[in-house]
Amino acid sequence: MGEHGGVGGGVRLTVDELAARAGVTVRTVRFYGTKGLLPPPELGPRRVGLYGAAHLDRLELIEELQRQGLTLAAIERYLARLPEDSTPLDLAIHRALVASWTPETPEEVPRAQLERRAGRGLTEGQVERLAAMGALERTRDPEVFRVDPGLLPLGVRILDVPIPLETLLAARAVVLEHSRATARELQRLFRETVWKPYRESEPAPAELARMRALTDHIQPMVAQALVTAFQRSLREELGEELSRESDQESSLESGLEPG
Repeated sequence: MGEHGGVGGGVRLTVDELAARAGVTVRTVRFYGTKGLLPPPELGPRRVGLYGAAHLDRLELIEELQRQGLTLAAIERYLARLPEDSTPLDLAIHRALVASWTPETPEEVPRAQLERRAGRGLTEGQVERLAAMGALERTRDPEVFRVDPGLLPLGVRILDVPIPLETLLAARAVVLEHSRATARELQRLFRETVWKPYRESEPAPAELARMRALTDHIQPMVAQALVTAFQRSLREELGEELSRESDQESSLESGLEPG
């Protein structure tokens, strides 16, 4: 059996466990593998294929892109454009941010299935924390939950991170506010500089339909560019903040040294 207890770097899952964690079928996992979208597993004892955190997060990102309506060819191009140094956590954050740009698609699942998806048992306190992060909602049935598949994997990771709940809630509000503002501005830009001039050129009906189809392909490209830019900017901001704190500590230590 695979190792459980969170989506850490040392997680090892069989194909059945991987499929259960991602909420897909084993057939789907194998299909993605044959298409080259999912790397092959490592061979464990008795030549059993074992999957790690990178497989799980990549699989969940593929499922999120499928949920957006991307074709397999578009998903392959999308994954190819991801930075080569993307870590499993980067992929989990990327998927959560991509999900925040699309309409919510909650799924109602019983507690047993929720815990399989989480890869761990959940206390009532942890359920409340996931609810506060928006990863799930309670229903009238105390054993059934409405789960946001885009946020649950990242929410499970954050369960063990010592960040105040108020900080998590405020951070989520900031991301949602600015993502909506950016989406509105991009929509205005595209409408004024692309769609409006094209309509005014009086294109043939067939060309108009083709243009509408092209706009469907533009959305995921823009979303990927924005998410990747956000991740890089956040990493730079955090790096600069840590550097400033390190410089301040060094200055303080120098001032305390005896002359």
